[in-house]
Amino acid sequence: MRIDAPKEILSLPNLKLAVIGHVEWVTFLKVDQLPLAGQISHAKDCFEEAAGGAAVAAVQMARLINNPVDLITSLGKDNYGEKCYERLTKLGLNLKVAWQEKPTRKGISLISKDGERAITVIGERLQPIGSDNLPWSDLKNYDGVFITATDKEGIRFARKARFLSATPRTGQQTLKDSKVKLNALIGSGLDPGEKINYEELEPKPDIYISTKGESGGTIFPENIKYKPITPSSKEIDTYGCGDSFAGAVTTALSAKLNLEQAINIGAYCGAECSTHYGPY
Repeated sequence: MRIDAPKEILSLPNLKLAVIGHVEWVTFLKVDQLPLAGQISHAKDCFEEAAGGAAVAAVQMARLINNPVDLITSLGKDNYGEKCYERLTKLGLNLKVAWQEKPTRKGISLISKDGERAITVIGERLQPIGSDNLPWSDLKNYDGVFITATDKEGIRFARKARFLSATPRTGQQTLKDSKVKLNALIGSGLDPGEKINYEELEPKPDIYISTKGESGGTIFPENIKYKPITPSSKEIDTYGCGDSFAGAVTTALSAKLNLEQAINIGAYCGAECSTHYGPY
């Protein structure tokens, strides 16, 4: 179904929000079709952007509340790390960085003319961890925190926030080892890297939202299906749609909106992310 922007977006309060997780410097290539084995393909256009799950979610959250959002992350002490820091600051984020003597992870996203995409990442995913010299103790003052990557200690620090959500990309074993109860777990039910067995989670989150792109998604434990939202214009690139959805849902629930309102805002933001190249 097609709807205008949910009216609740206009009334979101000035929340104190943070995202904990990973950033990548991504090269986006527009191609006629995704390459086949042995095929030489030519890119129609190319641009670079600071992206990755944590960055995309944080920028979406900052736009919804029209105020800066803190991004607790880790970057390499290299040119790509510096470019990520500069670009994300311009996009409205306050970066709290654990700088590492490792290269910042890079990525390549191929986008075909029919909106399909394929992503290859290059290098180790750098993530902030509980032993890093970061303002972990301040998290008790936050209305909401979303996690894409950290260790069990980082999750325990994040639990001090009033509302805590995460993606399964954080790692099922890491989530289990933390022994932290999440308010929400939000992830793709289509991406093998994000699939998770809800029944094996302990402690179980209050809600688990399994997204399925154009098919909507399912909310557990009630097993409630929700419908997708048709974007306002042609779907061009699905990079960042899931993270935009997760960031928007986290923002709405941190603002104490009800679950239906949060899903509507998330579905709208995820759908609109598909109407342009790149995540922003």
